[in-house]
Amino acid sequence: MKNTILHKAETRGDANHGWLQSKHTFSFANYYNPDRVHFGMLRVLNDDTVAPGMGFGAHPHDNMEIISIPLEGDLEHKDSMGNVSVIRHGDIQVMSAGTGITHSEYNKNKDKPVKFLQIWVLPDVENATPRYDQITLNIADRHNKLQQILSPFADDPGVWIHQNAWFHLGKFDKGVSADYEIKAKGNGMYAFILNGNATIENQLLNMRDGFGIRDIDKIKIKADSDTEFLLMEIPMK
Repeated sequence: MKNTILHKAETRGDANHGWLQSKHTFSFANYYNPDRVHFGMLRVLNDDTVAPGMGFGAHPHDNMEIISIPLEGDLEHKDSMGNVSVIRHGDIQVMSAGTGITHSEYNKNKDKPVKFLQIWVLPDVENATPRYDQITLNIADRHNKLQQILSPFADDPGVWIHQNAWFHLGKFDKGVSADYEIKAKGNGMYAFILNGNATIENQLLNMRDGFGIRDIDKIKIKADSDTEFLLMEIPMK
């Protein structure tokens, strides 16, 4: 299909560190694929599972918009700005690393793993003042409709980042369909299926498949089963 890219779940990079199991849609750490460095300004899409009581020690970031979406369990966050918080399923967390930030992430629970998506988007401004935010979303607002969870605007629903991007979550019953209209000319869309099966622009997608599409104004989504998915509208350059 013209102007599309399909990343099947089983073709992702695989890192198993014992305490951390991570699937990399794009090149990350020891996984490098020259054909999978980014999709426009979308640089990282990691599907992480952290063992009970384990986590990432303090480490630095700069000039990156970092979004965490918990799927299961409780993830404790600490950073160099003094923020200490726990994010759970239904929350979304954002960090603008800007001039530099150090943070750590730990599985708060001793008896169950935590699963979350870690997403990096290249910012449209360099060396911004570092910033942290998290919100709790109403999960009911994505049932059979698209729930906006991220945008470029502080007064819009969801969190905001330094980039002309919009993220939406959907939790559709089998047979439900929707159209998504691209908000900014020249942006592309990257879809990631969390659970179930869906057809997007005639492409059948299964659990944890990723699908990028560009040079299009409207995108049609249909749930082929009860399905959860993430849509990321991203500048392509």
